Amino acid sequence: MVSLKREREAEVDDDDDNDDGVAAKIVRGRFVEDHRSRHCPYLDTINRSVLDFDFEKLCSISLSHINVYACLICGKYFQGRGLKSHAYTHSVQFAHHVFLNLHTLKFYCLPDNYEIIDSSLEDITYVLKPTFTKQHISGLDKQGKLYRAYDGTTYLPGIVGLNNIKANDYANVVLQAFSNVPPLRNYFLEEENYRGIRRPPGDIMFLLVQRFGELMRKLWNPRNFKAHVSPHEMLQAVVLCSKKTFQITKQGDAVDFMTWFLNALHGALGGTKKKPSIITKAFQGSMRIFSKKLPHPDLPPEEKEALLVTEEYQEQMSESTFLFLTLDLPTAPLYKDEKEQLIIPQVPLFNILGKFNGNTEKEYKTYKENFLKRFQLTKLPPYLIFCIKRFTKNNFFVEKNPTIVNFPITNVDLREYLTEEAQVTEKNTTYDLVANVVHDGKPTEGAYRIHVLHHGTGKWYEMQDLQVTDILPQMITLSEAYIQIWKRQESTSNTTNHTRV
Repeated sequence: MVSLKREREAEVDDDDDNDDGVAAKIVRGRFVEDHRSRHCPYLDTINRSVLDFDFEKLCSISLSHINVYACLICGKYFQGRGLKSHAYTHSVQFAHHVFLNLHTLKFYCLPDNYEIIDSSLEDITYVLKPTFTKQHISGLDKQGKLYRAYDGTTYLPGIVGLNNIKANDYANVVLQAFSNVPPLRNYFLEEENYRGIRRPPGDIMFLLVQRFGELMRKLWNPRNFKAHVSPHEMLQAVVLCSKKTFQITKQGDAVDFMTWFLNALHGALGGTKKKPSIITKAFQGSMRIFSKKLPHPDLPPEEKEALLVTEEYQEQMSESTFLFLTLDLPTAPLYKDEKEQLIIPQVPLFNILGKFNGNTEKEYKTYKENFLKRFQLTKLPPYLIFCIKRFTKNNFFVEKNPTIVNFPITNVDLREYLTEEAQVTEKNTTYDLVANVVHDGKPTEGAYRIHVLHHGTGKWYEMQDLQVTDILPQMITLSEAYIQIWKRQESTSNTTNHTRV
């Protein structure tokens, strides 16, 4: 027995580059189980309340990301588990004995250095790496069950606060909006959908796809330890992939971030102008653009008239795709009422949608030339994004238009903004709101919040960083909406008889 025990101990791996477990070994041609791997006397020392796997998997001492272990007693990360490694030293110094390899998801007892196999630890591996079956995903929007996190708080998966590390609420609201777009969410919850995508050597953009998938799985995890998530790793990928255009410590613009993020994800998933991705399948529509060049305003009338008959100044038509539509607000009035309060104007959504009716012309000025343009939609996507243009930038400052847009929450019919041919081919043209991003405060130092519809319960929720509250639908329309996501109704009945609320 003594010699067998020594052989088993000799088989125990103390090399921090090798993570083979010791649950079973072949000794002298016989299959021998190491019983120590089954029974660890230190499992009751694990402190789940300090475990946080949202941060970058770096050793707290060496800052290396290679072979990192989490101490399950204090929550800190350490490199290696071999003799003289940081994890080994920590286990001896503080008598913390249970560690998890953050890459292989195997548990070890240090300094003895044997693998622990125990079903009671499965909740920890699931929080680190949640997985979703097709059956689970298909049922996400059919139920509104509340789940209890380990810290005692109850939450709805998907309706989960995101930590504002310093000034990243502009990104949080976009990430939360997209996590509530079912086809996008479902695609990213299943890693198999994009694991096989081949990218060129050295291409870092795929990191964005992986991190977004990880964040989706954390936001929709029904077995979380806490009812909020830190988007730390996701945002680090954003900083890296955007070459610091978007940062954690500096407030950004939600529309700018959304534009970059959609295009970056589309490209990283192998999408091109001709090859679709889940991004274009969900959000891409098309339109016709009619453009007419205008003579310079300082020219004499005779010269203007002469130019207008030339071919260069005739109206040109082009086809274009879009991932979102920009809606222009009317100029806010500068006058005040009797009480010297600024009047906040209001405008119906259908007024600003008139930009796409094929008749409304608008002047667009470039550095050298002026154009008169009108637009008409030719194809509507399953999910339609509106960006309400609130900010105008000039040489001196950014100005915000506070106009309130009055919109119904459901049954917005866009048939009249389609070309005649498209009106025949597009069956469903009626949309319901599913996400509403709001900007509050001054242009450069304001804050963002978001309203999202939980499909399972049919209720609306407001999320501002870690704060999650339910909200009445009629309160949503009183906000300074900035980005909206609308879902096309699937039913073919009553699509032409909707009233505008």
